[in-house]
Amino acid sequence: DTRKTTPNFRLLEKEAVKIGGGTNHRFGLYDMIMLKDNHIDYAGGIEEAINMAHDYVTKSKPSLKIEVETRSIDDVKKVCAMGKGKVFRIMLDNFVPDQIFEALKIIDGNFETEASGGINLDTIQAFASTGVDYVSVGGLIHQAKSLDLSLKAVII
Repeated sequence: DTRKTTPNFRLLEKEAVKIGGGTNHRFGLYDMIMLKDNHIDYAGGIEEAINMAHDYVTKSKPSLKIEVETRSIDDVKKVCAMGKGKVFRIMLDNFVPDQIFEALKIIDGNFETEASGGINLDTIQAFASTGVDYVSVGGLIHQAKSLDLSLKAVII
């Protein structure tokens, strides 16, 4: 799946992914909170961002799940140390397959996992074979070829 869809075409592109055999684990930010690097930096760190999001979810939307983007093995360790019961999924952003294997050992099945960033249709198999739960592939949309259609009007 990909979260980077063409403006105004999300519904159609997500449906195309499903028709092609892919899975949409999220449609929008209302399905799951995604703490990205900007949120983490703004909050003052990964722990602070998780606590703020968890406080919001607890008070306002208890069924909403939280996903945290990690940029390093150190980030993964921080989420694992304090995120249990708060975080649902860890995104491994721009990790190479060897780093993903290392991260999965640390995560030890305690969180869902997603590989994202730098993954395309040529490299997806290497990422999928690491054992992550989800692989996010922007190339599903960015590398798709447009169909050249034309329409001729005829007066009858």
